[in-house]
Amino acid sequence: MSIAKVLGATARKEGHMEGGGWLVSWCVGHLAELAEPAVYDPRYGKWRQEDLPILPENWRFTVGQDKRGQFDTLRTLLRREDVSEVVNDCDAGREGELIFRTAYHLAGGSKPMKRLWISSMEDIAIREVFAQLKPGRD
Repeated sequence: MSIAKVLGATARKEGHMEGGGWLVSWCVGHLAELAEPAVYDPRYGKWRQEDLPILPENWRFTVGQDKRGQFDTLRTLLRREDVSEVVNDCDAGREGELIFRTAYHLAGGSKPMKRLWISSMEDIAIREVFAQLKPGRD
């Protein structure tokens, strides 16, 4: 909310803030999580020692019912024609990066991405960092 305020995105919408030419939304914890074993094979619905280890060729993710609404909001925002790029402002670490990239991938994100690296939530620091966004590939 601090970032949204500094950017001028003060109009509260369903699952995001809007204004000043920005859309600001959020990941609520882990929006997506690894799928339960039974998703890969129904026999894994009941754990048996002889089935272990369960190592799928391709890992799958699911979005919990309690987070479906926010995930759908993110997917809708990512698909808007007036959105030309996305800024990742999840926590600056492996876990934050994974949360963002998993949600971005599952939502079908294909727009260019930039990365916000911030250590202070002071208004002036937010403005300075937004003027120096890093390419997402970095």
